[in-house]
Amino acid sequence: MIAVIDYGMGNLRSVHKALEKLGFAVEVTSDPDTVVRAERVVLPGVGAFADAIKNLCSSGMNEAIYEVVRTGKPLLGICLGLQLLFSESEEDGLHRGLDIIPGRVTRLPAIEKVPHMGWNQVSYCQKVSLFDGIPDKSYFYFVHSYYVVPDNEEVKAATSDHGVAFTCAVFKGNIFATQFHPEKSSTLGLKLLKNFGEWRS
Repeated sequence: MIAVIDYGMGNLRSVHKALEKLGFAVEVTSDPDTVVRAERVVLPGVGAFADAIKNLCSSGMNEAIYEVVRTGKPLLGICLGLQLLFSESEEDGLHRGLDIIPGRVTRLPAIEKVPHMGWNQVSYCQKVSLFDGIPDKSYFYFVHSYYVVPDNEEVKAATSDHGVAFTCAVFKGNIFATQFHPEKSSTLGLKLLKNFGEWRS
């Protein structure tokens, strides 16, 4: 079973429906125990970082996520779900994140229109099984104003460009997370989600 974490933020329906379409058993849940029992977990999200981390911590979902990481179950972060995995965010002041991946979240420069919204090219930094069957420099759908800056370059899985080259996917052990929305990225996005559903970390 794939648990999709519901902490009051994000378009959970599109993630749920995409995974269901691929034939996976999916449960959208706000119960930390259900997340811990799941075979694999998706942390989605759209919205403000501060509200999201507050909701995760007040519900005990942060501890469930730490347990998922500790036990090695596959974890997929999407958009805000990627950013929450980092140490801190500069969005609307400085806010502490889950600190699972050392680094920070910072605002895109106003060189291009912010938020960055629409299709953009994704360039691979390393071979990751979740990109199997997806050509390098494929296009995925983005909606965001902030991006992650990992402390360790080795976790970078892919980059994109919007006024600045930025990390748009990270890979660390049993964790894979993207700034783009695979559930909104047509055939290739579904392929990535299928790869996640079959991934053995």
